Amino acid sequence: MEKQADRNLVKFSKEKCKVLHLGRNNPRYQYMLGSDQLESSFAEKALGVLLDDELIMNQECALAAKKPVIPWAALGGVLPAGQGW
Repeated sequence: MEKQADRNLVKFSKEKCKVLHLGRNNPRYQYMLGSDQLESSFAEKALGVLLDDELIMNQECALAAKKPVIPWAALGGVLPAGQGW
């Protein structure tokens, strides 16, 4: 990962990098970025969606259900900024 980042001129913030082990039979290997071991996590938010290690979205669905629903017609057919698909 570090070599590929160097090739693509991308800088990683090692403090922000975490490993999300997916799947039931995942051996949960430890990963290194340079000389630093990356921290493991059971859930992370990516692109506004909460992902957990079992890909269960119960928490995400509960949070979405609490948000108010605004009828499209009440907005004149225009979505508010940041609410696009």
